[in-house]
This record gives sequence, C-alpha cells and structure tokens, in this order.
Amino acid sequence: MVLITYQENNTNIVEIGIDSFASAMYGSNELSSVDAMEQLLERISLADEAGLDIFGIGEHHKKEFLDSAPAVILSAAAVRTKRIRLASAVAVLSTSDPVRVYQSFATLDLISKGRAELVVGRGSAIESYPLFGFDLEDYDALFKEKLDLLLQIRDQEFVTWSGKFRPALKNQPVYPRALQDKLPVWLGVGGTPESFARAGSLGLPLMVAVIGGETERFRPLVDLYRQAGRKAGFNPEQLKVGLHSPGYVAANMEQAVAQYYPGYAQLWTRLGRERGWPPVTEAKFKNLIAPGGVLVLGGPEQVAEKLVRHSEALGGVDRFTFQMDNAGLNHQQLLKSIELIGTKVIPMLKK
Repeated sequence: MVLITYQENNTNIVEIGIDSFASAMYGSNELSSVDAMEQLLERISLADEAGLDIFGIGEHHKKEFLDSAPAVILSAAAVRTKRIRLASAVAVLSTSDPVRVYQSFATLDLISKGRAELVVGRGSAIESYPLFGFDLEDYDALFKEKLDLLLQIRDQEFVTWSGKFRPALKNQPVYPRALQDKLPVWLGVGGTPESFARAGSLGLPLMVAVIGGETERFRPLVDLYRQAGRKAGFNPEQLKVGLHSPGYVAANMEQAVAQYYPGYAQLWTRLGRERGWPPVTEAKFKNLIAPGGVLVLGGPEQVAEKLVRHSEALGGVDRFTFQMDNAGLNHQQLLKSIELIGTKVIPMLKK
C-alpha cells in the first residue's frame, strides 16, 4: 500500500496500500495453489475498487508462498484493475538479472498502462542465493552492482556497462521500454545504515520494512537517508519515505487481536526459530500494538491514529503498506479488512 505525502497546510495526507507474499496457507488450512492465487487476485481487484493506491507482491522461493514470479501475478492483476498501482515488494535484485527485471516490469507497465513500480532489495529471505547459484559472501556487492545496472537500463535505452557478476553490455538496447518515462524504483531496506545512505545518495524513494520494536528507532536512519539525499543535491520532494509493516484492520481492536494474534504468533515464532529471534508472547504482542509499537492493528480509528503517529515519528511518511495475508486470516477476513481500509481509514486520514 502506498502512503504519498502531500504538503497541504503542513498536514500529511497518507495513501495506503497492501503487500502480499501470495501465501498458500491460512492458519492450519492449506489451500490449493489455484484457489490461493484466485483469492489473491480477488483481493487485488477489491483493493482497486475500494480506493487503495498500491498493491505489492513480494518474492520468495518457498513452498508456502506463490510469489516466485511477482511480475506474472501483477500482470494478471493489471487486466482486472483500472487505477491501482502494481509493485514488487520486494524484488530480490541481488539474485536476479537486472535486464530481465526491467523487461518484466516494463512489460507490466505497458499492460497496466503506466501503473508499474519496482521495490528492490537484497532480500531478508536467502533461499534464492543457492537456488540461482550466488554466494552469500557477495550479499552486498551483488546488490550494489545490480542496482547500478538496473538504474542505467531504466534511464537509457542503449546501455554500456561492465561489472563482476554479469557479462558486460556494449551499447546494447533493452526492450521493451516502460510507458512511464522513468519506471519508479524504490529501495527496500531493513536496518542497515549503509542502505539508508545509499538510497539517499541515489535520490531513490525509500521503503522501510518495520517488523519489531518501536517506530521511533528508525528516525536516525531516516534522517541519515534525507541528509545523504540533500548532500547529493536532491530536493526533499524526491526523498520519499515508505513503511511496510504487518498489520490488520477489523471492526475494533478486540476483534482485530482475536483474529490476528494466533496466526501472527505462530508465524513469527517459527521464523524466530529459523533466525534466532525469541518466540512471540502475549506480552510482547501487546507492546507491538501499543501506541508506540510498530504493528498497525485495530479498528479504523486506531489504525488511522497509529499511521499518523508513525508519520510524526519519522518526520513524515509517504507510503504505508500492510502485510496481513500470512497471519492465519481467511479470505473473507482479508476482504473485509481491505474494505475497511478503503471506506474508513483512508477518509479519516484525508481529513
């Protein structure tokens, strides 16, 4: 989901969107891949109808997710929608060929008549590295080199380039070209200062993945991004900041917690075992949904208030995307949440 900031009487008007990992699991009930994909496309269509601004598809290469080819899913969504922007969330650029990434999203841009966006990153999930024959020792070097090539391809029809991890290009044209003059490229980051500074020095909009702790802890990093951007000569309007966070909107806080917590605790406890994090407890969860916590959960009023707090904590936010479809929620609950975002949350924010 996108939050775009407009300066009207010093008030941020936030536009909201959804990010999905195309989960094939709802709680303990495993869906067929066909049913899970059809339901995902239904949710994207509803998001378009409900007035949300962007829908993003992540990239994973695991059994429980169906998002290994996000541009294909987004292209299917493009023919079902009219106005919503369609984005990667994020594309793992380090293990991809920038030529093919650009071609795929330029094609999506043509199909959608100019609604494609790219959010690229190194990837917090690392299964694509052995799958495509890359070494984790080159984690940052791969991304830095491939980002440089992707931006050259975006900005130039004919590309001359050389690097370490890919064959050189000598005055080579890359087709098709996107409908948009400059296909939007956001830089997806976690908590590494170098990543924030890199985005600022390149003048790229920033998408921050916030999954734990308090939002305010990211303020020094966001300030670093803005400082690097200004130092590189970019205008403040070019230095957009987005947030991606798990979250969910229900009729009220009690209902939201009852529906969201069991699946969230199950997922993040499992991820914790894989990555060395502590298990999710009710006490920890209460901290996450408290006013200063990162999870955007509750009824429409509480969610709108928390989005305003997030924006204030970071000195202004231009994009917010909910991640909600891998916390054990069923299709009908997800549809209702999207409806509430469009009919309740967005109007509150615009006031």
